Amino acid sequence: MGTPRGLRNAGSSSSACRFLAAFAVLLALPTLTAGLTRHYTFNVQMTNVTRLCVTKSIPTVNGQFPGPKLVVREGDRLVVKVHNHMNYNVSFHWHGILQLRNGWADGPSYITQCPIQGGGSYVYDFTVTGQRGTLWWHAHFSWLRVHLYGPLVILPKRGEGFPFPRPYKELPPIMFGEWFNADTEAVINQALQTGAGPNISDAYTFNGLPGPTYNCSSKDTYKVKVQPGRTYLLRLINSALNDELFFGIANHTLTVVEADANYVKPFTAKTLVISPGQTMNLLLTTAPNPGSPAYAMAIAPYTNTQGTFDNTTAVAVLEYAPTRASATGNNNLPLPPLPRYNDTNAVANFSSKFRSLATARYPARVPRAVDRHVLFTVGLGTDPCPSNQTCQGPNGTKFAASINNNSFVRPRAALLEAHYQRRYAGVLMANFPTAPPHPFNYTGTPPNNTFVTHGTRVVPLAFNTSVELVLQGTSIQGAESHPLHMHGFNFFVVGQGFGNYDPVNDPANYNLVDPVERNTVSVPTGGWVAVRFLADNPGVWLMHCHFDVHLSWGLSMAWLVNDGPLPSQKMLPPPSDIPKC
Repeated sequence: MGTPRGLRNAGSSSSACRFLAAFAVLLALPTLTAGLTRHYTFNVQMTNVTRLCVTKSIPTVNGQFPGPKLVVREGDRLVVKVHNHMNYNVSFHWHGILQLRNGWADGPSYITQCPIQGGGSYVYDFTVTGQRGTLWWHAHFSWLRVHLYGPLVILPKRGEGFPFPRPYKELPPIMFGEWFNADTEAVINQALQTGAGPNISDAYTFNGLPGPTYNCSSKDTYKVKVQPGRTYLLRLINSALNDELFFGIANHTLTVVEADANYVKPFTAKTLVISPGQTMNLLLTTAPNPGSPAYAMAIAPYTNTQGTFDNTTAVAVLEYAPTRASATGNNNLPLPPLPRYNDTNAVANFSSKFRSLATARYPARVPRAVDRHVLFTVGLGTDPCPSNQTCQGPNGTKFAASINNNSFVRPRAALLEAHYQRRYAGVLMANFPTAPPHPFNYTGTPPNNTFVTHGTRVVPLAFNTSVELVLQGTSIQGAESHPLHMHGFNFFVVGQGFGNYDPVNDPANYNLVDPVERNTVSVPTGGWVAVRFLADNPGVWLMHCHFDVHLSWGLSMAWLVNDGPLPSQKMLPPPSDIPKC
């Protein structure tokens, strides 16, 4: 039969022995087990829900509001079968999941897929690669995410702990939200028709519950129980529709250990600020001898908008296990001292504390060399009022929003499918401006002409292009913060400041050592933020403001990342059940 191929060149019996010994060592090494496949089913249906003594029919997943918690481990495959039993179209986004080469599972309607129509189904099938921490899922069609959202918890691989002291227990994730007594689809449709700002929410919520500061809601108060002298892991998610939020717990200091499913150097804070789309993991150490049996947790808005906003405070309760003081009850708990609604300095101070771990195990792979420098102005604008109607926006116009004065137009077909088939005509244009078309004093006196242009435009990028993106806020229709979320990538926040970005002097102050890695960052009010990312994920990836009102007005764009030369650098083919438009 001849010598077995693996030993043919061994040359001697001693060489053969060395080979077999080496083979035995390989067998003794621990094997990396493949992740599990975890299956979930989403039945999307209308369900009657009562809040603030108002009962209305809302979209839910499996009749739950908020929706179910999904739990996976790093390396697992997640298969979510969605059945749409509503009359609305719907799609789902797995916020923060990188979806490597697999944009078909990313979810934004008309970007990576056509929406799932009423009576239709679609299977989101993806693997969680190189990520662990707190993310979330939500609907990505119109304003449906106001009700359709839930946590997505990625546990570390088995046997791999946290890079901080192991907490005693993990508390249930807390999702901040908004409740509207009105039908939110009617709210945004009316606003788009009249050109005015939309009506505001009636309450903020903790896991769907408004709490005792609102009418008729004491019984709808979120409560979480803890024991004295213990350290807990608490996962926070801002799933509010249009509001950044301050958060605090009375008489407690919190330790931030993670942002957007990326570990950070731990730091303490009494008050946090969290933007829509962002997640944060905290360590909460309870008092060994609490002076009260319960403490208030509270959220309230941060905003500099010139329009109306929901300036209320929602309260939940942190309850200690029975102690001698427990007879006093939970009524009239003092609130944590949250900053004033427009305290931009408090927000800037908090945001400046985030740093990546930048260790050998969790490195900060920030691009040092940059291939493409891009400057995006981000803000509001206007559209002229059609001649046959009266509009209620600024000076009789209609509100709009744009990036580099381009207000994104929703395409008629899915951009990813058009790119995969190389059928671009009539669907998209690859001429999104990478610098402001009409430079002005962005944070000073706005120009007289605030009209925006419109188009379905993308920025094409060659595979593995390193990009530095500066997001510059503007003062048009008032300076305010804009939480920008990027699909398909994390980015490193290398710099930020107030006023206009200075390309000569500001880069000298960049942090290229341990910048925080995120998927959502707020452009400071009247300021700028600089991020870097590596375009190593082929596909079409949406980037947009996570205020849904601004998204509806067109504050979004898409990156079209071309395939690389290797098979492992090319988009996967579409699944057979991809919905049709």
